Amino acid sequence: MTNLGNNPTLAAIKSIRDLPLKNKNVFLRLDLNVPLNDPDAHGLRLVEDDSRIQEALPTIRHAVESGAKVIIASHLGRPDGEVKPEYSLEPVATHLAELLKEEVMLADDCIGEGIYMMIQSMKPGQILMLENLRFHKGEEDNDPEFVRQLASFTDIYINDAFGTAHRKHASTFGLPGLAQVRGMGFLIEKEVHSLEKILENAPRPFYAVLGGSKVTDKIKTIESLMRRVDGICIGGAMAHAFWAVQGDSVPAGAKQPSPADIEAARAVMEAARKKEMPLVLPSDTVEGFDIGPKTIERFSQFLGDAKSIFWNGPLGWFEKPQYSKGTFEVAKALASIPAFKVIGGGDTVSAVKQSGYAAHFEHLSTGGGAVLEYLENEGLPGIDALKNYSKAPIR
Repeated sequence: MTNLGNNPTLAAIKSIRDLPLKNKNVFLRLDLNVPLNDPDAHGLRLVEDDSRIQEALPTIRHAVESGAKVIIASHLGRPDGEVKPEYSLEPVATHLAELLKEEVMLADDCIGEGIYMMIQSMKPGQILMLENLRFHKGEEDNDPEFVRQLASFTDIYINDAFGTAHRKHASTFGLPGLAQVRGMGFLIEKEVHSLEKILENAPRPFYAVLGGSKVTDKIKTIESLMRRVDGICIGGAMAHAFWAVQGDSVPAGAKQPSPADIEAARAVMEAARKKEMPLVLPSDTVEGFDIGPKTIERFSQFLGDAKSIFWNGPLGWFEKPQYSKGTFEVAKALASIPAFKVIGGGDTVSAVKQSGYAAHFEHLSTGGGAVLEYLENEGLPGIDALKNYSKAPIR
């Protein structure tokens, strides 16, 4: 078995590397929900950002090289239980085939007699991608019959879709309970390893950097982090709620905090005061859309002695060049700090990659909401369903 150290979550879940995959129907639940460009004159769409596909490659390659019949399942977008061609996984299958330099067959559905027959005729090492799971309402509803149909052709179930592990959907929560054998892929193993370190064994001082727009969206995450960290830097539009509590004005034209955000910020500030925990807020701004130079310097100095850092949420409207400096400069500053640094959330990962300093961070999580829920709840339904003792209900 793989040496998983003292991590109780990983110790309770089998890794794909430890399972006998040869000649087995291996159901890989991946998160291939990637952005596609607009269709060209021929209706062809291409993958714009293949980061999530790249992250899935080690698990796919291991299954292929182990002689499994590889069945890949994912969702794409929000078709709301209807077959919508614009959400077909065809561009993803084409892109994956190019990366693997292997044929990737694409089914026209994800359940049914036709799928079963295709899998029966597969040879070890071949890859079949099922069509978008969310073309069926049963996926998001965790419908028992939909789960049973997926289970009918599954010998071994592997979840490597961390980005959807917080959903109690059929393919992430129901199916593990019916699969003969279940386990995790390399991506989930990596994600859990990093997040468990943040939760349980983070070297100190441990600081959090939080951005984004709404305090209410992250209040539970903030409460969870405040039990663990030694200080928090707050930027992005969510900082406006904290300014309001202090009586400071928000620039006209910038996002104004809601009453609920202001009350949530007030509660956070009161909790920080009782804990005597530093709560570092922006002292200047660029039109309300980015932190200013004084704040960049202040954040950088405060975080300078960190041994662990968790960062979720951009510190400004980084997609606009005139408002990207704060986020990029803080990424630059963190890159030089010898600490265990975890980036959580798709927008934050994109920002750090654009800054050019991504290689200096220990872990860039593929999950946005999944990361926050993992920290809030110290686990996720789709991961708990993989544990050796778990029996995930399908109704």
